[in-house]
Amino acid sequence: MTELDFKNLITNKIIHERARLLILSYLVGSDTGQATFMELQKAMELTRGNLSIQLKTLQKAEYVRITKKFKDNKPRTTVHVTETGRMAIGQYLKEVEQVLQNLK
Repeated sequence: MTELDFKNLITNKIIHERARLLILSYLVGSDTGQATFMELQKAMELTRGNLSIQLKTLQKAEYVRITKKFKDNKPRTTVHVTETGRMAIGQYLKEVEQVLQNLK
């Protein structure tokens, strides 16, 4: 078994939170790298308030970009994963893979 530096493993605490991990995974896994607020809310089964807070955290870290427009006189919020967000989740997955490899 390879010795791991456990105190420095899984360093990205922003992505490590379940809701934010799900949101980023959803966006990265989509064909367009984006989703509407309502689409995310339905897929994640989060309240509007919780989703909003999680998106603000991801936006502050520059992992997502949020645009707000009107369509048919209704507000439409779209969330886009950024290149920074793609790189961060890639690094996070490498760290998780290290942990899993150590368990084998």
